[in-house]
Amino acid sequence: MESVRIFDTTLRDGEQSPGATLTLPEKLEIARHLEAMGVDIIEAGFPISSQGDFESVRAIASEITASTVCGLSRCTPKDIDRAGEAIKHAAKGRIHVFCATSKIHRDHKLRKGKEEIVKISVDSIRQARQYTDDVEFSPEDASRTELEFLEDITHAAIEAGATTINLPDTVGYATPKAYGEIFSHLIAKLPIIRERGIILSAHCHDDLGMAVANSLSAVEGGARQVECTINGIGERAGNAALEEIVMALRTRSDYYKVTSRIDSTRIYSASRMVSTLTGLAVQRNKAIVGENAFAHEAGIHQDGVLKYRETYEIMDPATVGIPKGTLVLGKHSGRHAFRDRVIQLGYTLTDEQLEHTFTKFKSLADKKKEVFDEDIEALVDEQLEVATGLWELAGLQVTSGSNTIPTATVTLRDATGQTVQDASIGDGPVDAIYSAIQRLTGIQATLLDYRIRAVSKGKDAQGEVQIELEHNGRKIRGRGLSTDILEASALGYLAAINRLRSISNRERLVTQHVAI
Repeated sequence: MESVRIFDTTLRDGEQSPGATLTLPEKLEIARHLEAMGVDIIEAGFPISSQGDFESVRAIASEITASTVCGLSRCTPKDIDRAGEAIKHAAKGRIHVFCATSKIHRDHKLRKGKEEIVKISVDSIRQARQYTDDVEFSPEDASRTELEFLEDITHAAIEAGATTINLPDTVGYATPKAYGEIFSHLIAKLPIIRERGIILSAHCHDDLGMAVANSLSAVEGGARQVECTINGIGERAGNAALEEIVMALRTRSDYYKVTSRIDSTRIYSASRMVSTLTGLAVQRNKAIVGENAFAHEAGIHQDGVLKYRETYEIMDPATVGIPKGTLVLGKHSGRHAFRDRVIQLGYTLTDEQLEHTFTKFKSLADKKKEVFDEDIEALVDEQLEVATGLWELAGLQVTSGSNTIPTATVTLRDATGQTVQDASIGDGPVDAIYSAIQRLTGIQATLLDYRIRAVSKGKDAQGEVQIELEHNGRKIRGRGLSTDILEASALGYLAAINRLRSISNRERLVTQHVAI
């Protein structure tokens, strides 16, 4: 059976989802999990877009060895040089260059003619080949590009040295039949594709809810690489979901007659990890990984599943890594059991990180009877953010109630170990806490979003607070966890402030370096 390459762009296109900004430690953790899953190509970022993206691509390229690590680049010399520098130390590196080709993009965005676009693309591919033999080219908005021009630029890109041609449905406009026919048409019209073993790739957005259907149609048309993201996150309505494509190819291998090298038993943990680290919740009825994906409430369905599972389940939950039972850890659990569970959940922690997380786990276990997987994931996520911590919550006292002015006294500890304290009033206890933190840190920000949920079940469940702040036009998210929801609120706000300070400090250092 032929194999379809899985090109994961969670760390690039996926991170472009509003509010999904990831830190370097978080990106590395996701990249490690993608490699363990068997992902063929990891698009780790857009190096020219920011210093943070450059550092992320470089760090991932330096560590990941089994998967190809890819950096995205526009067809401009400085972009390509930056991408080449970022993947320089990769065991297997790729540069992915793109240039818009549809009439609407040519006329209104690039304001360039066809010949000039072909020349720019060819020159860029040749420049990228100076850094790596693995170059991917995307005629952006290919699904709205005239077929004749698509033939011309595809042929020119291959002659220039591109080894993968991606035909993106950039704005989710395509329909399955029409999109699949683009691939079969090019293969029929351009013998050079088969002669040189060129891989055609699909990259679909979900604006009309057809990203997965379009991607699978492309596979039928001859695509042998699919670009997708965990949980389908991405620009606007998102990208094609990796888990849906992989399981469709596996479950209906009788129809598609192709496979992938993805270890599907790691899909569920990957979904949970990405959801936890990005703060983007998975909808309950989401295919494959949603909470209801293998749940049955209708009596007829329950009866059928009890008699013979396949009557209403076309997939065994175990094939995507959904645990049959939940391992419950408690205050008597030791380091070994805790370490094993962290590994099973797909995380890779240093001994120091594990020790810090285990200490937090023991503290949490003293507060609640049972510690579930969701609690552990939350603790690990919190530990991954420690690297960005500049302020730590050292104390919190809140007074609130009927006929009482809400007052919060907050104590913070800085990186040197010194503590500062201030008190503030507010419209409510959370407002009072945030006002005090703003005064202590000197950062005034606008609260755009504030959400609360229970991480696990039971009245002693940890509360998770997710917030989004805006500061000088920049949006930043924060996340706090505690069995005390007011403490979780403080931790979430402080996490966002820390992340903002960390980014600002890094950008200042980059500016100083450039000035030098």
